[in-house]
Amino acid sequence: MAAQLVNKVPLAPLGAGDLIDRAVRLYRRHLFTLIRIAAPPVIVSAIGWVLLGIVWRSVFVTPSGALLALYFFLAAMGVALVVGGYIFSLIVMGGAARNLVTHLLWNEPVSVRATYDAVRLRFWGLLAATLIMAAWVGISIMVALFGWYTVAVIITVGAVVSAQIAPAWLSALIGITGFIAATVVAFWLFFFFVGRVAYVPQVMLVEGKRVFESVGRSFSLARGNLRRLMAMTLFVGFTFYSALMILVIPLGWYGYVNGIDPSPWNATEWPAWYAIGYGVLDPLSRILLAPVWILGLSLLYVDERVRHEGYDIELMASRQLGSMPELNVVSPYAPAISVDPRRLAPPPLSSSGKMLGL
Repeated sequence: MAAQLVNKVPLAPLGAGDLIDRAVRLYRRHLFTLIRIAAPPVIVSAIGWVLLGIVWRSVFVTPSGALLALYFFLAAMGVALVVGGYIFSLIVMGGAARNLVTHLLWNEPVSVRATYDAVRLRFWGLLAATLIMAAWVGISIMVALFGWYTVAVIITVGAVVSAQIAPAWLSALIGITGFIAATVVAFWLFFFFVGRVAYVPQVMLVEGKRVFESVGRSFSLARGNLRRLMAMTLFVGFTFYSALMILVIPLGWYGYVNGIDPSPWNATEWPAWYAIGYGVLDPLSRILLAPVWILGLSLLYVDERVRHEGYDIELMASRQLGSMPELNVVSPYAPAISVDPRRLAPPPLSSSGKMLGL
């Protein structure tokens, strides 16, 4: 009965608060499974951060040229592991999308095996999609910074001009207001552009499309998702740093009691155990919080299809009339869970008769 209450929601688009609430409740239901899904790539990047922490602490005090060369090699290995871990995390997030969406729609079980089977079958496509998404995020950051700089320059010129004819407090008020306005514009531009590619992994794994088709499909689905994507990102970011502080502060207190300066600027003076512990805390926080982000994007994907394509009506018809025939048609007229070109078979119909299991 509890599982039915969690999954059963009205057949209506969900707001930002509803999406966050649904993601948190699903996270609580599948906590340990989601942690096991998110853990392997984060462990890879954690090893890289530990290597970089050891190198940073030792490279400036080593007296030997051979050891210096070894530290540079370890630093290169650490960077490779960190970058590879982050890329692998995005790939696993894409693989988890199909498993989570089938759970949301058909109440299929969430499992580590199903996620990594999806990753294995579409690995190279997911890798290409991840690189495209990373490049697009870089472009979005540049656009956001340009927008911030443009607004900041205009406001700064206005503040300087007003300082010649108005009180100092008015110029300061204009400057503060301008800084806030520039920051708001930068955030809006960033989320407006980065939201265009938010659904690429879901489209690839759920609808069975190829990489560039998935990018175009994500662009078409991402209309009007700005506020909900921003709310989800801010929620996950705030929760992540809250969890990180909960872990960092006790470690810092313990180190301070034992005569260690916990300031990151003195990292070269930290003992090995403290440097390793500090380097592990960020990946540990990501293991705990990454599933919320995965769930949030999967819920957003389903909600976008409900808003733009009547996905809920399609699901009701499929449950009442059986599966749609496998026709070579273009979404939104394709089946709810299409057959993947790499033979990712669609899940069987659920016997529970639930409607849009969000």
